[in-house]
Amino acid sequence: AMAGEGGAYRLRCSLLGHGQDVRGLTRGLFPEGGFVSVSRDRTARLWAPDGLNRGFTEMHCMSGHSNFVSCVCIIPPSDLYPHGLIATGGNDHNICIFTVDNTAPLYVLKGHKNTVCSLSSGKFGTLLSGSWDTTAKVWLNDRCMMTLQGHTAAIWAVKILPEQGLMLTGSADKTIKLWKAGRCERTFTGHEDCVRGLAILGEMEFLSCANDASIRRWQISGECLQVYYGHTNYIYSISVFPHSKDFVTTGEDRSLRIWKQGECAQTIRLPAQSVWCCCVLGNGDIVVGASDGIIRVFTESLERTASAEEIQAFENELSQASIDPKTGDLGDINADDLPGREHLKDPGTRDGQTRLIKDNGKVEAYQWSVGEGRWIKIGDVVGSSGATQQTSGKVLFEGKEYDYVFTIDVNESGPSYKLPYNITDDPWLTAYNFLQKNDLNPMFLDQVAKFIMDNTKGQTLLSTSTQFSDPFTGAGRYVPGSSSGSSTMPAADPFTGAGRYVPGSASNALTPGSGIDPYTGSGAYQSAATKVENFYFPKKDAVTFDQANPTQILG
Repeated sequence: AMAGEGGAYRLRCSLLGHGQDVRGLTRGLFPEGGFVSVSRDRTARLWAPDGLNRGFTEMHCMSGHSNFVSCVCIIPPSDLYPHGLIATGGNDHNICIFTVDNTAPLYVLKGHKNTVCSLSSGKFGTLLSGSWDTTAKVWLNDRCMMTLQGHTAAIWAVKILPEQGLMLTGSADKTIKLWKAGRCERTFTGHEDCVRGLAILGEMEFLSCANDASIRRWQISGECLQVYYGHTNYIYSISVFPHSKDFVTTGEDRSLRIWKQGECAQTIRLPAQSVWCCCVLGNGDIVVGASDGIIRVFTESLERTASAEEIQAFENELSQASIDPKTGDLGDINADDLPGREHLKDPGTRDGQTRLIKDNGKVEAYQWSVGEGRWIKIGDVVGSSGATQQTSGKVLFEGKEYDYVFTIDVNESGPSYKLPYNITDDPWLTAYNFLQKNDLNPMFLDQVAKFIMDNTKGQTLLSTSTQFSDPFTGAGRYVPGSSSGSSTMPAADPFTGAGRYVPGSASNALTPGSGIDPYTGSGAYQSAATKVENFYFPKKDAVTFDQANPTQILG
């Protein structure tokens, strides 16, 4: 039941569970009233409303990706899967398909060559995926039916228009393309930066949001009908209310904005810098996911509103947030010209209006709430202390996200080069690839690698589950500055783990069975060594293939 029309949205609940940024959300079909969330912590979680109070319960935690999970969508029910399926896309280039009652994937779709960052489902089980590899792919069940090629940069957003079998893709090349039967029918231009989100308004209209902080409403025929301004930074996601043309958006300015009749009717600030994703539930409640790993649900319904204590706790957390003036979300701040606390006696003129005051030398930010008729503190404005790089992968380089993008000057007179870097990368390999790519002298290798290490000190990813350990990013990876000799990992990486070659060490004195390197360890060739058995052949058990052509194999 929809509550009183036009009421203000207030907190319904905060849900803890994910260990890192919540990057994607979608309304679930089963259980009714629920939703699915995906995160940088490599998991997807299914949430169901708990009947008694205003919260949600985590039904399942699904894992199948070996890297961040960035998007999610629901594949509608079929005879085979009456509860529908859940599709998730990740930085491991894969798409995992789950049933609602199993935590392991039913199957995995492989084919993209980079992060899969957007998914949309159509009729008859079709799935559209968008990737940083600049392509979109159309899948039916477990097969790739076609690849849509034409964008010149990462595809950040995809949507299927179910009625006419049309497909939309939004890209870091600043354009949106409309596809029919695998051909690009039309290109929509107007956005001035990466297109990040798409939402369908009906058979003939859709919305887009972008890093240029604007939202645009388009006609399928190509015409831009309206541009909406309100956000002060990148807009990451957009979601439409059921049976309505009103919508919600979230972005890098720490806000969720609710748009009614083309106007920004309400702004809700969150105690997290990046509000990555949102979805609207069937009852009109709004779910948002952010860089603090917390999912928050907001409602217009008085019955579902959180208790006074919970709302107070949320407001306290918000008031303690630090706002970096460098983001420009509050305009140019000149602390000397700011008024004192008495400035808050005058009411605001519109919802979400911000006001800065100076109190005891501290600058505080407030936001006007029309619903409450009062100023709510949204944080302290703090001078930024040098390189406080956010680790949420928000720095864009060539349309893709990185933890850091460094500018490197090789010599005074020459050009400077951009070096993108993720915490999970190997500094030496990154430095090597950077020198290769820019055709620079390999003598700079040590210098560049040391530069990366010095500028990312102490930044390591949260330790993930210990069931499997990827040598590049898992517990067995090389961590600059850690003494690699003390590695006690059973699966030592031959290059950097205990099984590696150490100059001056007697090669035979290696600990047996610690992943010995055949060239330099005790498994090395010795003239009088006994014949080593071939452990590859004969093969006595079945070999499995991810992809194969059975007719040719069986010949």
